[in-house]
Amino acid sequence: MDCCFDALYDYKNSCSAKHTLLEKSGHTADTLPLWVADMDFKSPVEIINALKETADFGVLGYCYVPDKYLDAVCKWQKDYFDWETSKEWIVPTPGVVNAISIAIRAFTQPGDGVLLQRPVYYPFTKMTEQNNRIVVNSPLVLKNNTYQIDFEDFEKQIVENAPKLFILCSPHNPVGRVWTKDELARMGDICVKHGVIVVSDEIHEDFAFTRPHIPFASIKPEFADISVTCTAPSKTFNIPALRASNIFIPNEKLRESFVAEKERCAININLMGIVACHAAYTCGADWLKQLKAYLQTNIWYVRDFVEKNLPQIKFIEPDGTFLVWLDFRALGLSHDELIDLIEKKARLWLDDGAMFGEEGEGFQRVNIASPLCVIEEAMQRLKTAVDAL
Repeated sequence: MDCCFDALYDYKNSCSAKHTLLEKSGHTADTLPLWVADMDFKSPVEIINALKETADFGVLGYCYVPDKYLDAVCKWQKDYFDWETSKEWIVPTPGVVNAISIAIRAFTQPGDGVLLQRPVYYPFTKMTEQNNRIVVNSPLVLKNNTYQIDFEDFEKQIVENAPKLFILCSPHNPVGRVWTKDELARMGDICVKHGVIVVSDEIHEDFAFTRPHIPFASIKPEFADISVTCTAPSKTFNIPALRASNIFIPNEKLRESFVAEKERCAININLMGIVACHAAYTCGADWLKQLKAYLQTNIWYVRDFVEKNLPQIKFIEPDGTFLVWLDFRALGLSHDELIDLIEKKARLWLDDGAMFGEEGEGFQRVNIASPLCVIEEAMQRLKTAVDAL
């Protein structure tokens, strides 16, 4: 490996939320943080050098988004996902969660329904409720150790509750599904039929392992016409603090409404985000290839360890993302007992499944984007704690 994914770093003088909020959040100092979805790896040197060059220039005034940036964003979609886009479709924002909130405000009114598929990334619920919209839930179904869509219920929820917006998580966080073309097409056809706008969060698009990621909007022109596709280099290249995301909106009227709401919120992408994103999409491909191989090894390690040493826990095989979804329900613990097992006995900081909706109760989300030695230690701590029950 040219990239040093095994390196360990001292975070005590950093502003890393993942590592430096341990004691403030009630965890002991020796807790292993495997919660929030960023990585314990340095970003590609090309990104770091581009940021240094910009800082060395020293004039850090107001900026704009240059064409070379938009061209690089479009080229990435074409090269990796065979999606032919246009730079006119792109609305840069300082993060996908920002974009989702903007979309909720732009395309719905207070009291309108927003369709979700729980267990799902918790800001979807938070942004819906904080903007005074109503969560309409069509839960995913866990069957044969993989999550599936109940298409009958999906359409039923739309017919009965009339949501104006559907927030699609693709690839799915936390359950790790990379949706098939058929699954996406069936959801899309239902949304077209009932006039539901689709906001597709595709921030994990670069982490698909068992099958290719397919952009929702690329499947049919009718889907592109109702879609808002949220992408970002932040997860892929570990640069979430630089606040850069790229939102593709092919439909001109939807794009105008989105931009108008964005301007009312007065938020913009920043200079360093522009620099980092351009460097990532023009120079980061080799680093990403090596990263994905490393992450796949970590996923296999956790799967094998759980199956051999923790038969009481079910490993949900992920198609993508660097997040592993573990089912602890067979242990028969209450929610408080499970939290005590994870935080006090195993000394791990994971994301509790309940935060992703009641369908996630009894599960834990584990971020495996750390050096393998850290993952090994985490699994051994978990085994020791479970064995002591």
